[in-house]
Amino acid sequence: MRVPEPMLAAPVEGLPRGDVAYEIKWDGYRCMLGVDEGAAVLRSRRGTDLAPAFADLAEAAVRDLPAGVLLDGEIVIWHDGRLDFGRLQRRLGRGPAAVAREIAATPAHYVAFDLLHEGGEDLLALPYRERRRRLEALCAGLAPPWTLCPMTHDRADAEEWMRRLAPAGVEGIVAKRLGQRYEPGRRGWSKVRSRHTTEAVVGAVTGTWARPGSLLLGRYDGERLRYTGRTTPLAPVLAREIGALLAPAPAGHPWAGRRFSAGWGTDELLDVTLVSPRQVLEVAADVSLDAAGRWRHPVRAIRLRPDLSPGDAPAFGAGNRPAAG
Repeated sequence: MRVPEPMLAAPVEGLPRGDVAYEIKWDGYRCMLGVDEGAAVLRSRRGTDLAPAFADLAEAAVRDLPAGVLLDGEIVIWHDGRLDFGRLQRRLGRGPAAVAREIAATPAHYVAFDLLHEGGEDLLALPYRERRRRLEALCAGLAPPWTLCPMTHDRADAEEWMRRLAPAGVEGIVAKRLGQRYEPGRRGWSKVRSRHTTEAVVGAVTGTWARPGSLLLGRYDGERLRYTGRTTPLAPVLAREIGALLAPAPAGHPWAGRRFSAGWGTDELLDVTLVSPRQVLEVAADVSLDAAGRWRHPVRAIRLRPDLSPGDAPAFGAGNRPAAG
């Protein structure tokens, strides 16, 4: 079975109108999931095999799903009445025993929002409305850990979902044209976030890469990683979680030899350690920028997003402010 790249959503300021379906945007890991020749297929947005980290879903897929099915959806974990992205991260890069403990404590669920293959038939060319009809028929016979993503055609209902479900960790709404085919790798859908956050690439740290004190962030301007600001000091727990995913800087780091100021309007320099610029950080930031387009004030680190690639962060100068998307 060929696993295509996922279709993506472009951020917009408000929900589009017209011949549109509105779906909940989940705070989880995007995952192509299916069954091929008796084996479970779990692929992340970046092509990583997620089956070892989510062995509970892999086992359920073989048990519950028909052969030749490929779903597009989101892996989520519920904990204490809300979505818990941190507990998803705990499973990455862990051995079978550690994963088994996480499964016992907080099992994962899969929220399906598209059907790409069924019975060996490629459905990508079908319009969304037809793929959704077939997905609903498939999910009608499934029980947890499988969930059909809620969908509405009513814009007011979608706006109410954003207001009501944000405290539970729901990120926002994705809008999809009813007549649209599935286009791998293309940002053909639209998304509006409930939370006003944004992303940047971690290029350096204060302290060590294994136990960072704060993070220096950048965004790409074409091929160049441009410095855009740094975070406030990290809480110890968050520093440990982030340090476990960072890696030392490779040769030819784009910031090699560069010096960084300790703050806007000061000549004091930071003592920094360069890291491999591969990890994307979600941050909360205000709108105060300097003349170069950098954040004037430190931003607050929320979490690493190992499910995103550096190219998924906004381009430098095109979105340094928090975006509703």
